[in-house]
Amino acid sequence: MSILSGFAAALAEGAVEVVDLTAPLSAETPVIALPAEFAQTARFELEELSRYDDRGPAWYWNNFRTGEHTGTHFDAPNHWVTGRGGEDVASVPARRLFGPAVVLDFSAEAAADPDFLLEVEHVRAWEAEHGPLPEGGWLLYRTGWDARSSSQQEFLNADDTGSHTPGISPACARWIAEEAPVIGVGVETVGTDAGAAHSFDPPFPCHAAFMGSGKYGLTQLQNLAQLPPTGAVLVAAPLPIVSGSGSPARVLALVERG
Repeated sequence: MSILSGFAAALAEGAVEVVDLTAPLSAETPVIALPAEFAQTARFELEELSRYDDRGPAWYWNNFRTGEHTGTHFDAPNHWVTGRGGEDVASVPARRLFGPAVVLDFSAEAAADPDFLLEVEHVRAWEAEHGPLPEGGWLLYRTGWDARSSSQQEFLNADDTGSHTPGISPACARWIAEEAPVIGVGVETVGTDAGAAHSFDPPFPCHAAFMGSGKYGLTQLQNLAQLPPTGAVLVAAPLPIVSGSGSPARVLALVERG
């Protein structure tokens, strides 16, 4: 049996499970809120064209409008000024949309402190237990934040001092970008950066470091609790928008179930 035939059989038999890591995309999907002086991303909107009626008797279809960075989405290097001139989302090689994935679970820490930051020593401790981060793969950072995804208010968790959501420290972001073998980081929050990252030095260190190093981001993931710490394969499928800085994406994980 060939490798692909064996894989297809494993899927059919349930030996390999497909776990959907994608948040449903609708008008209720939470979106990032920037300060009023900046342009704001659009919420997802459907415009009905016909629904088996006189506008089109045999078909139902819609136009849609949304921001590139709405819902579960892919960040391409050209999204940030540090990646200016880098890959747009249509230029990302298809081979890099598949890769091994590991899950670092810090949901307990984020539950105790919504401003929790992942540090290099946290990653090193995880590696000591589970092995090195995967070459050419993804670091998926579980914080349990997907449980808040049905509410804009709970998801952004903002007060008078700003948004309070977990993230990655500047030092750890730089280390992942410059030294770690992964090609990208996936998170459950609205963006790869912490809610307070506007005040970090540098501001928004994940965006600055990852995009500047030609690496990628995945945000608003769900169901990371269903994945093992190691052994999953990630499939990220953004729309190939020419010159686009990112795209809503369907993100799937393949997990071997023994």
